[in-house]
Amino acid sequence: MAEGGAVDPMHQFEVQPIFGTLGEGSFAFTNSTLWMLIALAALWIFMLGGMRRELVPGRWQLAVEGITGFVDNMISTTIGPEGKKYVPYIFTIFMFILFANLLGLVPIGIVGGHPFTVTSHFVITGMMAIMSFSIVLIVGFWRHKLKFFTLFIPHGTPAPMIPLIFFIELFSFLVRPFSLALRLFIAMTAGHILLKLFGSFVIDGINAGWTYGLIVAVPSFALMLFVSALEILVCAIQAYVFALLSTLYINDAVNLH
Repeated sequence: MAEGGAVDPMHQFEVQPIFGTLGEGSFAFTNSTLWMLIALAALWIFMLGGMRRELVPGRWQLAVEGITGFVDNMISTTIGPEGKKYVPYIFTIFMFILFANLLGLVPIGIVGGHPFTVTSHFVITGMMAIMSFSIVLIVGFWRHKLKFFTLFIPHGTPAPMIPLIFFIELFSFLVRPFSLALRLFIAMTAGHILLKLFGSFVIDGINAGWTYGLIVAVPSFALMLFVSALEILVCAIQAYVFALLSTLYINDAVNLH
């Protein structure tokens, strides 16, 4: 979005109604909702195509089995045998974040569309973080009752230091959902802002003529390609980090480490 020749890199993050109106007491189907549904549909198609039990597995089936085995191995290594029950949740949240991140990079702008990265909104990443944190609290108190509070007192802590260490560890524990959500939100937002800025440099350089096109547009386009490749890697890394940290937090509740 540009006004007076200026490019607004934040316009791409605006939640806009497709139908309905935004406001208190109203209902709207927004671009954010649409792209979450697209991510879920793409995930469903991916899993459906890979669940064919062929005698000689194809690439699609190998991809699904590979990702499933990767998540299962991560949980088994972190939590142990009891982690099997958490595989569906961790796998779902990992795959949803991965697909949502990647769909936000689809270059449909060349045909007049605009992808929406739902994980670039703190309310979305925050809700997923609250879900993981809720599981930790429910599992922790269900399994250990009040003994769960011993999680905030490291083994071997001197008696005079227990009150101070307890409150420090408790504060660190309560900050977890905020940091979990903020990490994904910042990574996605920063990358898309960079792509928007480099894209505007390319367009402005081309519009300014051949001289500026060679000086500004060509290097900006090269940087945009580099950032795009880097963003694909970041999409996978951020999905993995969110899933891994959720697994580690659940492990604390299960095993009181």
